[in-house]
Amino acid sequence: MDLGLSNKAVVITGASRGIGRAAALAFAAEGAHLAICARGKAALEAAAGELRTRGAKVFAQSCDVAIAAELDAFLDGAHAALGRVDVLVNNATGFGTSDDEAGWKKSFDVDVMASVRATWKVVPWMTAQGGGVVLHIASTSALEAGSPPPYAAAKAALVSHSKTLAIALAPEKIRVNVIAPGSIEFPGGVWETIKKANRPFYDATLSTIPWGRLGSAEEVANAVVFAASPRASWITGVVLSVDGGQHKGNL
Repeated sequence: MDLGLSNKAVVITGASRGIGRAAALAFAAEGAHLAICARGKAALEAAAGELRTRGAKVFAQSCDVAIAAELDAFLDGAHAALGRVDVLVNNATGFGTSDDEAGWKKSFDVDVMASVRATWKVVPWMTAQGGGVVLHIASTSALEAGSPPPYAAAKAALVSHSKTLAIALAPEKIRVNVIAPGSIEFPGGVWETIKKANRPFYDATLSTIPWGRLGSAEEVANAVVFAASPRASWITGVVLSVDGGQHKGNL
């Protein structure tokens, strides 16, 4: 199926590894052009190189999205390099797990305020060009109890933010949705680390997934690309769980 993303300009934060990198590669496979950022320069350049070998035009800039001025500079550079922004994927996470000032600040500075600021920045561009798509990468942790409080609360805030924006921006033909991954395993990721360091916890989590395995970054990326595409034109204000049935609530 042609998803209609050829030559679209896509911005992804936190795109040097994991879900962000997989999403960037999936967009490139659809013929989109990319602007990506991450804090680590080496991994970011490696990801940019992979995208360029797939024929994508790429703007890559090292950036700490928690610092407003750095995020602003990255987005201005992305817009200048690509000429427009059709899709914004707010993927970066601080993954604050400690229930203290540092953990809450990390989660809300990176997960929430960076997403809010990036959305503030791109919405006027999208409005001027006649529409666009904003996607927040949250987590099934936003939907039920049991995860570290700052991480879960930050992801739940993204759900609330997206629901409000979806209604407010519908007249501008800007769709806003949330992708909520479950437990996703990829090289260098949290679950790979847990698998090596705390196998009983890994196995306990695995036992909650009806499919009998953890998900992959590529499986989440497939959902991201579809949700961003014109094929999802009548979908807005939605939280799409990508978790193999791990989240079992009715809503």
